[in-house]
Amino acid sequence: MKEWTKDTEINAPIEEVWKLFDGSLEDMQKVMPNVIENEPIKVTENGVGSIYRQKYEERNKVQSYDVETLEYLNEPDKKRLKIGFSLAKMFDITATYELERIDETKTYFRYTTTNNPLKWYIKLLLTFASDKIVVGFVDKVKKVAEEETQDKPEEA
Repeated sequence: MKEWTKDTEINAPIEEVWKLFDGSLEDMQKVMPNVIENEPIKVTENGVGSIYRQKYEERNKVQSYDVETLEYLNEPDKKRLKIGFSLAKMFDITATYELERIDETKTYFRYTTTNNPLKWYIKLLLTFASDKIVVGFVDKVKKVAEEETQDKPEEA
């Protein structure tokens, strides 16, 4: 299994960042544009155990998989969402999004993902995998959240 973690400080309120992970499909697509569908299959009261069927499109090929919520915390100053899914019977993947309020206009964001190959030959390929995708994703979340905050009119 391989794990990557990247964190950053985002110049946006915690709720503005959170909606990119726990909001509408439209909000999610701002940072994950290849997710073309996110339909609830089973929704639990506290979030944990909820399952969403996602469809992901890449190079004109659509894959469908079920995403399970493994951890869910939604408090005013701290938020955490951990999801897990199997991709193409090749990988078991988890993604954890953690947010902490620094102040009214700043949020600490940490993204951790694990990738567990299900086939022996994929394990070999994974030994050469870099953190490039994780770094790019964290940079994109920061950019989108900060742009969304700038575009909002100031409240009187």
